[in-house]
Amino acid sequence: MVNGRTILAGILIVIPFIAYFAIPTYNKVEPDLGGLPYFYWYQTLWLAISTILFSIAALLLARR
Repeated sequence: MVNGRTILAGILIVIPFIAYFAIPTYNKVEPDLGGLPYFYWYQTLWLAISTILFSIAALLLARR
């Protein structure tokens, strides 16, 4: 059954994939953060964001 929670969970799951597949937006070296090129710290940041978004989506789907 599709309801608002299911749609919201789907959107939360799709957001990281859009960020990961938009390679031209983060395929660069500058600006660096603590000596790490932008490419690496951007992906690392999105790993943390993805974990949060996937957790929220799982909670939304588990509360049916």
